[in-house]
Amino acid sequence: MLKKIGRLFVIKTKVEAYLIIYALALGSTARGAQYLTEYPGWGGKLLFLATTGAVFLAGAKILDCLRMEREASGAEKAEA
Repeated sequence: MLKKIGRLFVIKTKVEAYLIIYALALGSTARGAQYLTEYPGWGGKLLFLATTGAVFLAGAKILDCLRMEREASGAEKAEA
């Protein structure tokens, strides 16, 4: 039963990955907008860039992991 529930939290396709990255980006820009009002000037702008930059890094890592898992499963099928 726990295995079935655990599979719900596994990213399997690129569409799922893009939806997660989109959700991360929405949260990041919302937090960045709060930083802009809280810290006017260069400080807020740098914090806004840091939050959006984190989404770029996380998105790249998610997509790389999907590609790596697909290649690993293809190699396992080729060996069998």
